[in-house]
Amino acid sequence: MKLFVLAALFVFSGSAALAGPDDFTDGPVITGYGKVTNVEAATQLDAAQTFRVAFDTSKSGEAEVNRTINSAARFLNMQARAGVAPENIELAVVLHGKAVYDVTRAGPEAADGNPSTELISLLQAQGVRFIVCGQSAGYYDVTAQDLLPGVEMAVSAMTAHALLQQDGFTLNPF
Repeated sequence: MKLFVLAALFVFSGSAALAGPDDFTDGPVITGYGKVTNVEAATQLDAAQTFRVAFDTSKSGEAEVNRTINSAARFLNMQARAGVAPENIELAVVLHGKAVYDVTRAGPEAADGNPSTELISLLQAQGVRFIVCGQSAGYYDVTAQDLLPGVEMAVSAMTAHALLQQDGFTLNPF
């Protein structure tokens, strides 16, 4: 019995030791952000596979990079590692609530500017759209002039999502 328990512990602890936080790395599309790990057992994706995905966030990253914006980088990196051509991936990030601050020239919580600016620029270079809810922007006194270059303003987040869905985007459940 003891031998069985030891064998089971070895098998289960051995497989758990194969992956961990150190196995998460950035790239190949976005470097410095969007860390992912390779999943050897995953079904291989075709290079011609296409994705049109919208991300939604209302939570500000405050003094850190917005988590949902980083998730967009993760999505690009993990699909590229799985074999999908980056040009076949279209992403949009819809921001409402306090998250609208994360696409302004200087986030309100950051002493040295907006911590998401660099990542937003890297994602925009890959064609990722950033769309701000006009209702939230109005509530928080954020104007179009306050937004980072290339960030779009919609009538509302609901409107942005409706238009993205009509354009074939799915909503990431994250």
